[in-house]
Amino acid sequence: MRDLQSWLSRLEQLHPTEIELGLERVASVADVLDVRTPARRIVTVAGTNGKGSCVRTMEALLCAGDHSVGAYSSPHLLRFNERIRIDGAEVDDALLVRAFEAVEQARGGISLTYFEFTTLAAFWLFKQADVEFALLEVGLGGRLDAVNIVDPDIAMITSVAVDHEAWLGSDREVIGREKAGILRAGKTFVCADPRPPASVIDVSGKLGCDSYFIDRDFSLHDGEYRLDAEPRLVFGMPELQLPPASVAAAVTALALAGALPGVESVCEILKGLQMPGRCQQIHWRGHDLLLDVGHNPAAAEYLADWLARHPVAGHTHALVAVMADKDLAGLAAPLKPVVDRWYPALLPDNPRAADVEQLVAGLHAAEVPEEQVAGPVVPVAAQLERALGQLGASDRLLVFGSFFTVAAVLQLTREQHDGQPGQ
Repeated sequence: MRDLQSWLSRLEQLHPTEIELGLERVASVADVLDVRTPARRIVTVAGTNGKGSCVRTMEALLCAGDHSVGAYSSPHLLRFNERIRIDGAEVDDALLVRAFEAVEQARGGISLTYFEFTTLAAFWLFKQADVEFALLEVGLGGRLDAVNIVDPDIAMITSVAVDHEAWLGSDREVIGREKAGILRAGKTFVCADPRPPASVIDVSGKLGCDSYFIDRDFSLHDGEYRLDAEPRLVFGMPELQLPPASVAAAVTALALAGALPGVESVCEILKGLQMPGRCQQIHWRGHDLLLDVGHNPAAAEYLADWLARHPVAGHTHALVAVMADKDLAGLAAPLKPVVDRWYPALLPDNPRAADVEQLVAGLHAAEVPEEQVAGPVVPVAAQLERALGQLGASDRLLVFGSFFTVAAVLQLTREQHDGQPGQ
């Protein structure tokens, strides 16, 4: 019997490619496992940004309302168990091993990617636990993602922006149509993108979805949430740590499902709700750090707005490490007005990460002044030490660009045992 780490190492070797979009293989194994309906009520969430925040919000609200809930998200930051949670708690190693054994037995000779295998394991665990709600975050796109083998009662799209161009294209209309592949005829659809592509509107109309669009059917402005459809709701929201549009969509979906707790409970839960790696504030070694996994221009725009709304007395420094296929110029450009010094960094153990030339070229293309860029470009751990040494008492350090970047810094804070949540 393998331990969890042995299983995860094996899963990385099972399929010749990391990603293979398509549903036929994973659906056939799901049928053997009998997990095409992993819960009594299913919510599937797609979107370029904000998916994880939407799932985490619904999870917290459902748990507060005494609903049993399974949540599936990806990727993880520090340990695989973060991806699969039941009633708010990460599934332990022993249960994950049991799930992997079940998938292994069911797949026969069918080859599955890492994501497909783990998606099936999540479905198996949710069915075994007989959860009322399954909250499923799409990994990539929507139409051909493994999560889409199940039929959701509520489909959600948080945002549509350009990312993963090699797989989804570089046009919002094309990307929107791929994400709208999770919609089902006559079912509920909630959209948190304030400018939804025409393709999304077209698909929802042709399928006859019961559709709810932000700033048309529901909204969150100036601290007030409104749902202008049944059940009609109007109440004041607390200041949020997570993206407001994702939170508003999550509240809307649960209100439509009749599973929203009372307004007082909603506000109390949302007031302190955070996610690791999403505008996560920590105080470490005497300095304020802000960690964010944002890795595309749309995420950078949100991050720049957050920084502008939460100024510090001193300067903002930024440590950035990205994957080579990301638009570093597009990431840096929105942040130029709010970042005073840049620390480009390497992820030497990741073959997909940008190298020195790509990092320097990206910042140059964004017209970041050379005098604001700290050199030389070194690995994240060394660059973090350099940045911390340059911070004044009232400065802050932003760490962003990839899940891998944030994970590397989080791991360092955990190893040194003195990281504390920011206030």
